[in-house]
Amino acid sequence: MDRWQAMRIFVGVAETGSFAETARRLRISAPAVTRSVSALEELVGARLFVRTTRAVKLTDTGVRYLADCRRILSDIAEAEAAAAGSYAKPTGMLSVTASAMFGQKYVLPIMADYLDQYPAMSGRTLFVDRQVNIIEEGIDVAVRIGHLADSGLTGIKVGTVRRVVCGSSEYFEKHGIPASPADLKKHRIVSSTSAWASSEWRFADDRRVTVNAALQCNTNEAAIAVAASGWGLTRVIDYQINPALLKGGLQVVLAEYEEPPLPIHIVYAAGRHAPAKVRTFVDMAIARLGTDLPG
Repeated sequence: MDRWQAMRIFVGVAETGSFAETARRLRISAPAVTRSVSALEELVGARLFVRTTRAVKLTDTGVRYLADCRRILSDIAEAEAAAAGSYAKPTGMLSVTASAMFGQKYVLPIMADYLDQYPAMSGRTLFVDRQVNIIEEGIDVAVRIGHLADSGLTGIKVGTVRRVVCGSSEYFEKHGIPASPADLKKHRIVSSTSAWASSEWRFADDRRVTVNAALQCNTNEAAIAVAASGWGLTRVIDYQINPALLKGGLQVVLAEYEEPPLPIHIVYAAGRHAPAKVRTFVDMAIARLGTDLPG
């Protein structure tokens, strides 16, 4: 059994959820895919998939084995790329992740310009409001907001953002402007249940206020839109409301009580030994974000 090819097939089935689709993509027969997966299951001594007439799903063992296979295949690809010279010239696909709004506003234009500069490259973005495990999910570069945990990854700080409380002038005319964080309990709160959201709002000097949201929105965009309509107050990151601030649709309050700004880092693996596609994108992103970010 060609174990490297068997791992490729296994990862393909895990990602597509289909033996037939994996066979089509790898240009091999469907029975060859089935035999390969069966051989791997025999080798590890456990079922990797639960197969039904409608779906193919990973078992718990399969989930763990998938992470290992992705790492091994990445190491193999890295070794082959080094031998082929891609550490000197960007080649292949570049995968980048960031939070949804930040990614669309700041990272996507950088990716587009990067692909213009390196037309032989292709790109993939994953803009989601969750912490992505870049090793397990095959991501080359992440742009992360907030303090980094120890991970063994390389992190380069490129700027900061603020967490702000905001509302519309119409709302403040009707309900007044909160003078301190404690006053928020008297106001109608719109909260977001996406990343960084919490019912406990923290401020400078370790002040904490537990807010009871009158309305919970699953996206920051929705919470911002409701606040801009004059319905209530919300708390978001400053770059998310810059257009509304410039147009006067929203205004920031309690700025003197804000907690310290949150750092923004570019994160990637391999450090100095990162392939050229990562190093060149990181260099471009550092330069662009250093000038594009509001702070």
